[in-house]
Amino acid sequence: MKTISFLIIAFFSILTCNSQTAEEYYNRGVDKAKIKDYKGSIEELVKALKIDPKKITAYFNRGIAKANLSDNIGAILDFSIVIDNVPTFKLTYGFRANCKIELQDYRGAIEDFNKVIEIDPSDSIVYNDRGNAKKYLKDYQGAVLDYSMAIEINPNDSYAYFNRGLAKFALQDYRGSISDFSKAIEFDPEDDEYYFRRGNSKFALSDFIGAIPDFDKAIELNRKQRTSYFLRGLSKIFTKQKESGCLDLSKAGELGYEEAYNAIKKNCQ
Repeated sequence: MKTISFLIIAFFSILTCNSQTAEEYYNRGVDKAKIKDYKGSIEELVKALKIDPKKITAYFNRGIAKANLSDNIGAILDFSIVIDNVPTFKLTYGFRANCKIELQDYRGAIEDFNKVIEIDPSDSIVYNDRGNAKKYLKDYQGAVLDYSMAIEINPNDSYAYFNRGLAKFALQDYRGSISDFSKAIEFDPEDDEYYFRRGNSKFALSDFIGAIPDFDKAIELNRKQRTSYFLRGLSKIFTKQKESGCLDLSKAGELGYEEAYNAIKKNCQ
């Protein structure tokens, strides 16, 4: 009888231990993700799911860990399980969409972003993200509309102004792009890319004198901005500053911009 009693106690101890262990594995998985040990996080979450396969938060966190390890297909599978069980959790659609973008499934990503907007139409970030997906598909008009919506929701969003400027540039609306890049600079004056892009738009309008100060600022903020050296060099040459312009082309070449040497052969002999 003592042996039977001992076995019964042991059996119930195992059940209790397993119930607790699922949560413990899950918590360890979350903790490992916090220190960016994503492989370790996945291992712990797999253990948790073996004990409790209905623990939806474990699928969600495992999906995030997989995405951080660039296992986008595996992450999509986990996020899809979460969506099947909790179809109103907008973050899961956003994460799945970003994985689809990494896999160049832009149309699939747009569908997921549509779902996020359906759940929460006041989220400015998702309009930015959907605009980016449309831009990859060269739907620049659609992208402009999304970035405009992001700006309407958050008028201080320098990223949305910048992206809208890029879309307008692709549509050859150079004056519109200059306006947007200027607004982005107003909110974030330390980003060299903003100045470079505004200078590039001015260059496209043959406003070489106006472009040079923007390239100056881009280079001041980032000494390795090789395209700024290249376009500043051409701008100077086109405004009769040949010596200085050719030195800029040489610097662009030093930084790995191969086209600079063709420009040197054409303009600096």
